[in-house]
Amino acid sequence: MIKNIFVCGCCMFLLWSCNSNDRSPGSDAGITESNIPAPSPVGYSVQNSYPHDTLAFTQGLVYYKDQLYEGTGQKKESTLRKVDYKTGVVEKKIDLDPDLFGEGITILNDTLYQLTWEDHLVLVYSLRDLKQVRTIYWNREGWGITHDNVNLIISDGTDKLYFVRPGDFKLMKIVSVYNHLGPVNNLNELEYINGYVYANQWETDYILKIDPSSGLVTGILDFTDALKRFANINYDKKSVQQGAVLNGIAWDSASNRLFVTGKLWPKILEVKLN
Repeated sequence: MIKNIFVCGCCMFLLWSCNSNDRSPGSDAGITESNIPAPSPVGYSVQNSYPHDTLAFTQGLVYYKDQLYEGTGQKKESTLRKVDYKTGVVEKKIDLDPDLFGEGITILNDTLYQLTWEDHLVLVYSLRDLKQVRTIYWNREGWGITHDNVNLIISDGTDKLYFVRPGDFKLMKIVSVYNHLGPVNNLNELEYINGYVYANQWETDYILKIDPSSGLVTGILDFTDALKRFANINYDKKSVQQGAVLNGIAWDSASNRLFVTGKLWPKILEVKLN
């Protein structure tokens, strides 16, 4: 296990752009002519690391009532899982229809919602027994999902966050996400933490902190080479090309800790935000 390793994003954010894979430098002052500040680095420390199934193509991660839930992707391999995070043991696994590609998950009012990617379906489960109770049509791609205790919040790989009423999936509002350089695309797995939406940005090593009222990216957590730095594991370029990228955020509000992992990663990191 890893204890009290402090990380700060330092000045790397000055070289960062959220527009897909464009990492053009910002201005030296971190301010554009529009006076929108560049995202501030969010410091964190890694408290522990735990085993994670390297066959799990992680698309969603939720911590709820002392239990970790995980949604995985890929056709013929997509699952919903209940996991003992300390040992990595899968305590219960639901296999999705082999034609479906599972995506993000969230839990609201003891109901679990699981997105699918291009299938336009949301699978709804009773949390008590993980029995599927509903299937809801969603007219966009499904990437990440979380909630603000009232509405579900969904990403579709663009710069948009969709706020949706849980009961009938009525679209309540759309928030466009941006930073000092413009729209921020590739928003993926989501988690709602203390009034902010935290989002994995696909094909980057960053977790973005987003103000949901305005869409402004106010902070950035840098997980570059996280496995190497915190678990002494060096994933080569081939593994990354096969999809072993950062993706998975779960918040434990009772203990104020964050669980972070990636697709096909061998570890889950327990993180304290500073």
